[in-house]
Amino acid sequence: MTARLPVIDIAPLAGPDEGAALATARALCAAYEEIGFAYVSGHGIADDLLQAAFAQSRAFHASPLERKQRLAINAAHRGYMGLASSTVVTSTVNRNTHPNLSESLMLMHALADDDPRVLNGEPLAGPNQWPDWLPAFRPAIEAYIDAADAVCRRLLRGFELGLGLPPGYFAPMFAEPVTFLRLLHYPPHPADAPDNQFGSAPHTDYGCMTLLAQDDSGGLQVRHRDGHWIDAPPLPGAFVLNVGDIMAVWSNDRFVSTPHRVVNRSGGDRYSIPFFFDPGMDTRVSCLPGCHGPDNPPRHAPVRYGDYLMARLDRNYDYRKHAAG
Repeated sequence: MTARLPVIDIAPLAGPDEGAALATARALCAAYEEIGFAYVSGHGIADDLLQAAFAQSRAFHASPLERKQRLAINAAHRGYMGLASSTVVTSTVNRNTHPNLSESLMLMHALADDDPRVLNGEPLAGPNQWPDWLPAFRPAIEAYIDAADAVCRRLLRGFELGLGLPPGYFAPMFAEPVTFLRLLHYPPHPADAPDNQFGSAPHTDYGCMTLLAQDDSGGLQVRHRDGHWIDAPPLPGAFVLNVGDIMAVWSNDRFVSTPHRVVNRSGGDRYSIPFFFDPGMDTRVSCLPGCHGPDNPPRHAPVRYGDYLMARLDRNYDYRKHAAG
């Protein structure tokens, strides 16, 4: 089943050979036009850095529930979400499912306490919450975030090349990106669970791109264009990379924001670490040059990314629904 998703070595995007970089960029774009998912190798993230992040995620999730709940998710969307606290509301791909059978710790882009956005109470502006009972947690996770951020910026170059955009075209939009690092734990799937119970129900991602690290448990599935679900198991040395809804808007649906889901039937615990890399809150997302023309007009109205994101969060997370009520 891994053959159904392409494997793309992105190392040339960081090298001096322009021809090799262009070939890689074209392979990336072809993958996201066809299915919206691929494996990426040659990313440069050291395995010990990744394993340290997984070790700290396991340590956090093994902590007593009372400790984890002290970090309950806050209005800035940072903190702990317990089991069955998120429900995917995406009517085109998901109907009548139960809340997701997973728990997670959400960390976002770092903002200083005196940042004007924090002082002004702007949406998603606030401090991360760190488990101070795990002294090795923060340095390991921050090192991993820095490494994942660097990979995503390299991938932006690939999309610029593949779409025929000027070098650095995306840079202003990602000068202060919105990022999410989610440390996910999926308990074993109950044998008597109904068919509409998922670890993560079928959904598309909100933003630009998602770089996913997963353990050896399997369980991730991607919906092919023909409607059937294909497995995307872990591949040694590679991450799963998919594009989200905003990249579909930018590309005028040239790129596919593909539904995917998780059911953990491994018989044990499953851990994954998705890193979501999105444009800044004030970015105006509209059809990119070269992705529209007289016979291919823009299909989506321009949108401010922050407005779009907040609407999606408000629909999908219990704590936001309760606050609104």
